[in-house]
Amino acid sequence: MLKILSSANIKTLGPLCLRVNLMTKRSKKDKAHTIEAVARAAGVSTMTVSRVLRSTDSVAPKTRQRVETAMRELGYVHNRLAGALASSHSAQIAVIISSIDNIVFAEVLAGITAALNGTGYLPVIGVTDYSPKRELDIVRSMLAWRPEGFILTGTQHEQETCHLLKAAGTPVIELMELRDDPLDMCFGLNHLRAGSVMASHVLSLGHSRFAYLGSNHETDRSAANRFKGFRDTVLAAGGKIDPVITVDEISAISLGRNHMHRILEFQADVELVYFSNDTVAAGAMMYCLANQIRVPEDIGIASFSGLEIAGAMPKPITTIRSPRYEMGHIGASKILSSIQGEPCVRIEEAGFELIPGASA
Repeated sequence: MLKILSSANIKTLGPLCLRVNLMTKRSKKDKAHTIEAVARAAGVSTMTVSRVLRSTDSVAPKTRQRVETAMRELGYVHNRLAGALASSHSAQIAVIISSIDNIVFAEVLAGITAALNGTGYLPVIGVTDYSPKRELDIVRSMLAWRPEGFILTGTQHEQETCHLLKAAGTPVIELMELRDDPLDMCFGLNHLRAGSVMASHVLSLGHSRFAYLGSNHETDRSAANRFKGFRDTVLAAGGKIDPVITVDEISAISLGRNHMHRILEFQADVELVYFSNDTVAAGAMMYCLANQIRVPEDIGIASFSGLEIAGAMPKPITTIRSPRYEMGHIGASKILSSIQGEPCVRIEEAGFELIPGASA
C-alpha cells in the first residue's frame, strides 16, 4: 500500500520521497517493455512474439518483421533468465580461465568467443588465478545458472570440482593440457613433448650447460611439465641444468628482467637459459640488453608460447608456438557439437611449432 505523505512529512523525508518517485517512474517504464507490449504494438498474440523470440519457423516472414520492428521501437530486450528458470537451462557457456594477466588466455578467449559468435550462446567468464579452490567456488556459482557447457583451461581440479561437473551432466572440455582421464573431453598440448623438442633443438646447436627461470611450478603445472621434458632430454644427453630458479610471481616481463641476474651470478658457465614462457624470456633479454650482455654470443635464450613479443625482440627469441586461438575455437566448437548430441573425440592433442629464432 502506498502511504500518502503530508507536506510536513515531505520536508522531513525529501530524499526518501525522491527515491520513491524515481522507483515509481522506473517501474512504469519497465511495464512498457514486456512481451505483452510488443504483442500489442505488432498486433499479434503473445504466443507469436514468443515464437519469434525462439526463432521458430512457424511465423510468417511479414509477421516476424512486424514483431521485430515493434521490439526495436520499444527497445525491448528479451528476459532470458525467466526462460532459463522455466527450462532449467540457459544460453550460457561457462568459461573458466587461469589468469587475465597472461596474454595466452586472452588469445584462447578470442578463439572461444569467435566460435560462439552467432550461435545464440554467450560465454560467462570466471578467473581462478591458478587456484583450484577458487575454481571450485566459480564452478559452484556457475552451476546455479545452469550453463549449457563448461570450458576449463587446465586439468588440475579439486576432487569436489570433478564430482560437481560430472554430476551436472553438461558437456565439459579441458583445454591447453592433456590428460588420460578427462572429465568429459580434453584438447591440448603435450607439454612434456614440447619441452623435450626444445631441448633437442638447443642441444643440436652445441649447448650443454643450461639454467632455468620461471614461475612457481606448484601453480603453473604446464610450465612444470615443459621443464620436466626439457630437463629429462638434456640429462639423457649428458648435459647439465644448474641453477633452476622458480619464483612465486606471475609469468611476466618483470619476472625475467628482475631475476635474470641471479642466474648469471650463480653460475658463470651457463650457455643457455630456458624460460617458462616468452614474457619471462623477453624480460630477461631486456636485462641483457641493458647490461651489455650479448644474446646469443654471451648467453642463449629459449622459451615457449610463440607470442608476438618474442618475434619483436632485437634478436627474435627461440621458442615454440602453441595454437592458443585454435584451441579456444576448436574447444568451443566441440562443446557446441556435444550440446547438439554429435559424437566428439574425447582426447585430442593440439600440435605446436618450433620457431628457431636467433636467440639460441
